[in-house]
Amino acid sequence: MRRTVLLLAACQALSMTGGTLLIATSALVGYRLSPDRSLATLPLALQMMANMLTTVPASLLMQRIGRRGGFALGSAIGIAGGALATWAILTGSFAMFAVAAMLSGSFTAFANYYRFAAADVATNEYRARAISFVLTGGVVAALLGPNLARWTRAWLDTPFAGTYIALTAIMVLSFFTVMLLDIPLNATEQHGGGRPLKAIVAQPTFVVAVLGGMFGYGFMSLVMTATPLAMQAHHYVFSDTAFVIQWHALGMFVPSFFTGSLIRRVGVLTVMLTGVLLIASCVMTNLSGTTLLHYSVALGMLGVGWNFLFIGSTTLLTEAYALEEKARAQALNDFLVFTTVTIAVLSAGSLQHRLGWRAVNLGVLPLTLIPFIAITWLMRFRAGLAGRRAETAAV
Repeated sequence: MRRTVLLLAACQALSMTGGTLLIATSALVGYRLSPDRSLATLPLALQMMANMLTTVPASLLMQRIGRRGGFALGSAIGIAGGALATWAILTGSFAMFAVAAMLSGSFTAFANYYRFAAADVATNEYRARAISFVLTGGVVAALLGPNLARWTRAWLDTPFAGTYIALTAIMVLSFFTVMLLDIPLNATEQHGGGRPLKAIVAQPTFVVAVLGGMFGYGFMSLVMTATPLAMQAHHYVFSDTAFVIQWHALGMFVPSFFTGSLIRRVGVLTVMLTGVLLIASCVMTNLSGTTLLHYSVALGMLGVGWNFLFIGSTTLLTEAYALEEKARAQALNDFLVFTTVTIAVLSAGSLQHRLGWRAVNLGVLPLTLIPFIAITWLMRFRAGLAGRRAETAAV
């Protein structure tokens, strides 16, 4: 188990390094190539859309051919996306860059299942820690991704072309790392079965897990995607933007060293609720000022809030399905989560361009009530259920 989790963490590190690099540069490349500046984040939105559309077939395919085969296919798609993006930047083709972004999104859909693969090989007692440890690979991404974007921006005469050569190399490393994985395909899982999907979806645990993932990832994506454009509008240089994105990425992944243990200590719902409160605090910080310190503190809290919600939601979701139901439940969860992410990313550029930074944050604040209420309700529901069981046992 330990070797597999370590390899999955390495895969996650490579995947998130590429993802962080894309976040730091995609909107700016889109801004350079697009004939309409309000479409600057369209390639990133198409990346998220491809991610969303690939989640279900990726999960069902891995049910048939196994995790390693699916992850290898995803990495091959990522290699193609990086190479095509490089060519698009060199030739000045916005349409080609958008297609490349979609290929990168399809790779991400496969890579998103690294955390579930860790859950597959872990015992119930260590499942939260395994999921959390895989996401520690993102610390490498936080340190390397934005710096790699800055170092490679001027490798070639065309800005950012060198950055996407580096992205292609990362995808090649991902492919070879995936090939070292050894995750046996379970016959029970391969043949499917279990309860109807509507019975799985009707569970309060499933509903709250999905809502936590949807809103946590959606809030984070909206604010994070708009941040480079907002900082550009406030006349910050690219190195400042890269620093803020790096700080945000550290907030996303450094807590992974202890989030799993924290879940075991205080409970998954408490950790998720703390994540919601941190995201609300991020918004309030953004509304209070636009200095570099405001951006850095706010994006740091946004990262930690996402970490608590995402790891918590993933852990909670594993309580809602049996082995033979896994592929369908995970596929539906990720489809709904990344549908929300796609909408958030597509909205970010337009909101920032037309209404401004304040409007982006004012739009997020009231929506934080939805996961807050859902998580609080499930906490009370479980407490009441435990109380009734205690009374029954006493009788």
